[in-house]
Amino acid sequence: MIEASRIHALLDARKPHHTLPQPFYLDADLFAYDMEAIFHRSWLLVGFEAELKESGSYMALTIGRSPIVLVRQKDGSIAGFFNSCRHRGAQICADGHGRVPRLVCPYHQWTYANDGRLLSAGRMAPDFEKEQHGLKPIGVELVGGCIYICLSPDHAPDFAPFRDALAPMLEPHGLKDAKVATSVTIVDQANWKLVMENGRECHHCAVCHPELKVPFPISAADSSGLDEAALFADYADRMATVGLELGPKAGDWWHIGRFPLNDGSKSFSLDGAPLVAKPMIDAFGGDVGTLRWATEPNSFCHAAGDNAFLFAAIPTGPLETTVIAKWLVHNDAVEGVDYDLDRLTHVWTQTNLQDRDLAENNQRGVNSAGYVPGPYSPEAEDYVDRFTNWYCDRLREQLRVDAEEQSRPNPAKIGLLG
Repeated sequence: MIEASRIHALLDARKPHHTLPQPFYLDADLFAYDMEAIFHRSWLLVGFEAELKESGSYMALTIGRSPIVLVRQKDGSIAGFFNSCRHRGAQICADGHGRVPRLVCPYHQWTYANDGRLLSAGRMAPDFEKEQHGLKPIGVELVGGCIYICLSPDHAPDFAPFRDALAPMLEPHGLKDAKVATSVTIVDQANWKLVMENGRECHHCAVCHPELKVPFPISAADSSGLDEAALFADYADRMATVGLELGPKAGDWWHIGRFPLNDGSKSFSLDGAPLVAKPMIDAFGGDVGTLRWATEPNSFCHAAGDNAFLFAAIPTGPLETTVIAKWLVHNDAVEGVDYDLDRLTHVWTQTNLQDRDLAENNQRGVNSAGYVPGPYSPEAEDYVDRFTNWYCDRLREQLRVDAEEQSRPNPAKIGLLG
């Protein structure tokens, strides 16, 4: 367990508007603290309701060292649990998707209802109480067809302001009734914060992302202002006529905004043409630019008129991060007829592969004995500075909570001493 005094010292050593001291990107103990202080106590976007259309449908994945499972209930709600059997801890569902009438541990066949209740456990003692051994729940929140989870929901930020801000902007895109065209996973050999710092700026896009810069107005991702003033003014007028709100809206851990694609571009394609024949939003035939929403610590999404894209970074080790990408299309769109899968995924897949190389190269440089934290560009790296400030603030808050908990009297120890 890392000493609180060491974390405080490293946080105090960080210069304002600079990258983090080296141990934050390398140290295994700091990574473990990140998982507890950040990833266990934040709302994480893990997928879409469209992936769990029927009762009994499940999605299983691993967050850090914790497997989880999400299950569609008979009443249409979605419940989430730690994917760990209450017998001897085995993982119940393998990571992935499926549909089952109940959850059965493959080790000793303990059987759970899809709402987490233990139904059967063979050869246990006569006084064994099944009701005390249900699956441990996690927090689940839904907004506009998106599924957010929190491993420690009692310690999570209030979800309501984010839901209230995003829901009216996202609902017109119909994500709840869409379908996942495909999902692609890439492993970056880099600390999760380097992956996310890269994902929070487009300062590198003009040089490093030749495909993305064709449809994407790269200055739009750098700050809430746009260099393309004329492009934005015309776009704002068009969106106002169909009641599509632009934003931006922001909270401590989230940011939402709608903005145009480059002139002549209707989707994230190399020629600017739509990628899917059936648009997800009817206004202007789907020519509505893109709605971007990002949540700390690990995700961003883009919803164009014809498809939606998810990027989520899941830490798996101090120097390893799994990047999950998903594409949503209209539920009635047919692959090979209404869209070509390679064309649909090309721009963002190439961007993710390029970003993997950038993050891994960044990690190699940060590993160096010559690494010194450097300054962010106030013009082009405002979102990165925001991310890093949020991260430091969250660690300080968790250190404060830890100190309060440690200072409380322990009744068990008092009894022993008495």
